[in-house]
Amino acid sequence: MTRQSDRDANHALRARFDDVVSQYQRLRSGLDDLQERLAALAVTAESPDGLVRATVGPRGQLIDLKLDREIYRRGDQDELARTILRTVERAVAKTTDQVQEMVGEYLPADSGAARFLQDGDFGTLLGRQDRIMREVAGDDDR
Repeated sequence: MTRQSDRDANHALRARFDDVVSQYQRLRSGLDDLQERLAALAVTAESPDGLVRATVGPRGQLIDLKLDREIYRRGDQDELARTILRTVERAVAKTTDQVQEMVGEYLPADSGAARFLQDGDFGTLLGRQDRIMREVAGDDDR
């Protein structure tokens, strides 16, 4: 009877292993596509008055800034600076949302990498591994 239960356990482990390998292969093949899509990502935001347009890349870096000629007639340099900053911030926020959406197509929402994109906390990258290590060490209380 022990051999049968061993075979059943081995069969279940093998099926789980095959499933994990299959998931990994799908993920890996999709990452090249994701990388290309991310590299091509450019998001533009416009100020409410339409005089400032800021375009940022996938890491939130400013790649283009357009200022309407009308903006120079206003004369308030501080207001212009604030308008530019707010417009760039909106473009960055839109980019972050799009990057999270793209990554979400390939990684589970509760994965460390997906959570890192949401909160920028490096601790989330290793959160699962930290929990596993605490369980192995018997420190579930922390």
